[in-house]
Amino acid sequence: MPEPLLRVDGLRVSFPVPSGRPFRRARFTAVDDVSFDIADGETLALVGESGSGKSTIGNAVLGLAPVSEGSVRFQGRELAGASRRERRATASDLQVVFQNPYGSLNPSLTIEAILTEPLRLHTRLSAAESRREARALLERVGMPADSASRTPHSFSGGQRQRIAIARALAVSPRLIICDEPTSALDVSTQKIVLDLLRRLRDETGVAYLFITHDLAVVREFADRVMVLNRGRIVEQGSPLDICDRPQNPYTQRLVAAAPVPDPILQASRRAARLASRH
Repeated sequence: MPEPLLRVDGLRVSFPVPSGRPFRRARFTAVDDVSFDIADGETLALVGESGSGKSTIGNAVLGLAPVSEGSVRFQGRELAGASRRERRATASDLQVVFQNPYGSLNPSLTIEAILTEPLRLHTRLSAAESRREARALLERVGMPADSASRTPHSFSGGQRQRIAIARALAVSPRLIICDEPTSALDVSTQKIVLDLLRRLRDETGVAYLFITHDLAVVREFADRVMVLNRGRIVEQGSPLDICDRPQNPYTQRLVAAAPVPDPILQASRRAARLASRH
């Protein structure tokens, strides 16, 4: 059986916290004994409330959070404790789309410069070839032809997120970590971005580690779902299992709290939640 694209085994991430007692080293465990795999072309959604540890897992895979214990293997290569040089060897195959489309793009650079930078670092394309590739990437994500010469401030949030996706795609990655990529967008723009991600997955075979709190997104976009509570996995399964047949009480509360388009059903669910508190 082939090795999965990403294998996380027994991951623990903890951070030091201030302590008033001398010589005492208190620590907060944000992720505790988490294990999962992602195969080529698969979308695994990490779901949970704020503070559940889902973004910390993504950051640990990217090397942006310390791995206290456990293993993170990407394409068979151990990333936990890897040096910067070792990380650079995987950079073209492992990319990220962050939550905030307004903070993830350098405001002083043109879109062309933003897109050609990873091409310059990770490919042997000439300057002219990189510029042509940048324009092709913008066309691929549905951006206007004149986008390359403009700066990020002239675009909407949804357009900036499409540019961020284009930047992630520039070096043909095998895995993209999407950290709440639609949470800052309105509903109609969310659909545009999700449709784009789905189309790109179908065209390129890229895999996604999709971090979200939105169960409506999970239902239509993910292949598998993993639910986190206080840094631990409490339930995992298909979107149908998690959204329609949740077994864990925490997952049941998440599903019950998710908004639905039917106002009568929404009011009934709200009343049931209030009744359960008494």
